[in-house]
Amino acid sequence: MNTGSALMKIKKQLHEAGFKLTPQREATLLVLLENEKDHLSAEEVFFFVKRKSPEIGLATVYRTLEILTDLHVVDKVSFNDGVARYDLRKEGAKHFHHHLLCLECGNIEEIEEDLLGEVEEVVESRYHFLVKDHRLTFHGICKSCQEKQGKAQ
Repeated sequence: MNTGSALMKIKKQLHEAGFKLTPQREATLLVLLENEKDHLSAEEVFFFVKRKSPEIGLATVYRTLEILTDLHVVDKVSFNDGVARYDLRKEGAKHFHHHLLCLECGNIEEIEEDLLGEVEEVVESRYHFLVKDHRLTFHGICKSCQEKQGKAQ
């Protein structure tokens, strides 16, 4: 999906929830859309927003990210560094997507398919727990780092 159509869909979500797509929110959204694979922190989002719109403050970016999180437009995730990062939720996704985190280089890859459908069924039937969402991050060594380690030996 291109940035323009994604922005229009998010604008509709905001409107349905009683929010407007202000210029500040649009600037924040554009940064998230343009850096979709990067899992940016609020401070990183602010850094990119500030380049385009110097009048926007950090508090505004934080408020916008919280609104987008509440509306499930973005998911707030935390990896090894303890920093909250923001990840756009894929259109039509029932759940948060999974991640592969390399412990060597810190690279984060996304797994788009939902690998936990059967696990959810077990949790719901055995524990009578209604699952609304789940998060899964695999911690390990990426292919590139494995290859580097192999060459170093």
